[in-house]
Amino acid sequence: MQRFAIRSTTDGLDPATEFEQIARLLTTREFVWDINQALSFALFRTYGVPSIGGLLFDTGEFTERVQKRYDDTALILDAVLEHGFASPTGRSAIRRMNRMHGSYDISADDMRYVLATFVVCPVRWMRAYGWRRMTHTEIVGWTNYYRELGRHMAIPDVPETYEQFADLLDRYERDHFAFDAGGRAVADSTLDLMCTFPPNDRLPAALVRRFARGLMDDPLLDAFRYRHPLRLERFLAQGALRLRGRIVRLMPPRRTAVRTVDLPNIRSYPNGYRVEQLGTFPTGCPVGRHPDAAEHHAERVSS
Repeated sequence: MQRFAIRSTTDGLDPATEFEQIARLLTTREFVWDINQALSFALFRTYGVPSIGGLLFDTGEFTERVQKRYDDTALILDAVLEHGFASPTGRSAIRRMNRMHGSYDISADDMRYVLATFVVCPVRWMRAYGWRRMTHTEIVGWTNYYRELGRHMAIPDVPETYEQFADLLDRYERDHFAFDAGGRAVADSTLDLMCTFPPNDRLPAALVRRFARGLMDDPLLDAFRYRHPLRLERFLAQGALRLRGRIVRLMPPRRTAVRTVDLPNIRSYPNGYRVEQLGTFPTGCPVGRHPDAAEHHAERVSS
């Protein structure tokens, strides 16, 4: 029963008020690898929406500096998770994120959709491949954590429940998934990066890409015009992750937290970093919003 000690802890917390503790325990101790993978695929899904994938391509960040952009995204989100929304570090991370987003003309609908992927994809990943599923209390706490993040990002009309987030995600993808050359380029660049992560780097890159496509659903594959995997490829890719989940279930619970900066995928800052220096610092107005608007937006949300 030791294996379920963390679940007992999270289920004893109030998901309405202690959602930060729930999200922190799930991410840094209970499902470290799974949530990291699920959130990576969550971000990957957003490239299938042309207004998102095309914008990311236009910035050049996900094609010319993909490792750094990957690291910066993970570290900014981790700063909020590790230190909390009310902490100086958490507030600095949110301010940094808002200033980046405020430099571009991103619709509220796209922002809500991206937030929905971060809520829904880890829950669905755990149902499909995790060593156990998230409990009802954990799902509510996980949802409330990202609802709070959405509030700090000034995203309007954020859904109130997990079910509403899941419905939003599914409807948005049905309505907006489509091919965009820029989005495809960003997806290709991200898959190339994934091939360099350990232990993937010990395998042929073509095999890693085929494995990844074996985990993708048909609408996502079609949005990138990727070849649909063979039935055997899907069976092997998904079966391998389910087998991993069964093996992990036999392991003892993790006793110490794992920080994002300690993951082998994060490689841009071997000598450390400051949250205030992460991310991009656009100097122009690439898609129509005056840069001063970013400052106003970030200060208004973070104050």
